[in-house]
Amino acid sequence: MFIELTNLTDSNLDTNRLKALAEFSSIRMGIHPESELSISLVDEQEMSALHMRWLNEAGPTDVLSFPMDELKPNSSADGPGLLGDIVLCPDYANKQAKGAGHSLEEELEVLTVHGVLHLLGFDHRENEEKIAMFSRQEEILREWRSRS
Repeated sequence: MFIELTNLTDSNLDTNRLKALAEFSSIRMGIHPESELSISLVDEQEMSALHMRWLNEAGPTDVLSFPMDELKPNSSADGPGLLGDIVLCPDYANKQAKGAGHSLEEELEVLTVHGVLHLLGFDHRENEEKIAMFSRQEEILREWRSRS
């Protein structure tokens, strides 16, 4: 899988680990291994601007996902495609990590998987959707962390 990761922040993070997790998550969800994905790490100011522009919501958020080819789970037989873009905000994620009692790296892992699932059409607006998405997210993270 081709994953372009751009870190536009001062955060010193293991970007290779995030790329590996994004690839693991995508392939685990049945996406063709030659598909493409872009991940950007941005500051709170940039995330706020994106949040307002695309969702008309003020302030920063932890993750935004922008699907491209609208790939669906288990679509690898259709060939490679453009999965889309994930935008992560490490500063915002760090605040969440502290509240959750774990590291920034663990929070970014959660958000990376969360972003991949959004790119594949998962959502959490309705309770049933939320249960399905978060259980899949936890399943992928458990498997990833057991291998790491």
